[in-house]
Amino acid sequence: MKVSVGLIQNRAFVEPKKNLDRTIELVKQAAGMGAQIICLQELFLTPYFCQTESLENFALAEPVPGPTTEVFAALALELSVVLIVSVFEKRASGVYHNTAVIIDADGTILGKYRKMHIPDDPGFSEKYYFTPGDLGYRSWQTRFGKIGVLVCWDQWFPEAARLTALSGAQILFYPTAIGWSPEEIGTSLGESQKHAWETVQQGQAVANGCYLASVNRVGQEEDLRFWGSSFICDPYGQLLQQGPQDEEAILVQSCDLDALEEFRCAWPFFRDRRIDSYGDLQKRLID
Repeated sequence: MKVSVGLIQNRAFVEPKKNLDRTIELVKQAAGMGAQIICLQELFLTPYFCQTESLENFALAEPVPGPTTEVFAALALELSVVLIVSVFEKRASGVYHNTAVIIDADGTILGKYRKMHIPDDPGFSEKYYFTPGDLGYRSWQTRFGKIGVLVCWDQWFPEAARLTALSGAQILFYPTAIGWSPEEIGTSLGESQKHAWETVQQGQAVANGCYLASVNRVGQEEDLRFWGSSFICDPYGQLLQQGPQDEEAILVQSCDLDALEEFRCAWPFFRDRRIDSYGDLQKRLID
């Protein structure tokens, strides 16, 4: 079985309505190019507001289900595509999440994933806004295959990818917002960071016998220059397609899900796991 994966790499405007309209247009283009599962970038509806800490930004949040998911549920039904939609979720007063919503091709909301690993670095003050996720790591059977979704900072943690793959995911999706601070642009450190970002995710694809699709935003937003470079790789970690660093792009790539069976038999990482020896993973450090 082959499935076409689509990624929407986009710039962000100040006005959420403009971002919404532009993203709908790009989703329709991706569907017209044959994409069956389409993933949006992290927090696509607004600029990356986590660069600063401001109470006013909490007004950007919405419930799930809510206005944005209603729009994309209708769009998924109209186009007969699966959509992965990243939203700033208001769960309750004082409890907010960075959430990815999975919508099947009939417009049904299959579920949601709340970002588990929350960064707190210069320019990425996410702990101010987001409560760590509490829905665990899982996958969803969609019309076009079984998919798992993690979000941005999650991509650096092999445990997250492993548990998602163990739940049956054939494709791992990572909505992302990552870029350079001014002092990193054009430096060897900046290039090393981007290389590490690509390499760690390619490694997750290999170790778990999955296709992997990572979609990043692009453009300058205040002090951050997002580096785009969204990509799709196969279970060998080979790049099948990658977007540019400085332009909007739609990536559409065919993935052969039947080939995963052969890969996992030839490289039996799941079979050879020594689950009896991993108890210390539940400790912060090992003395």
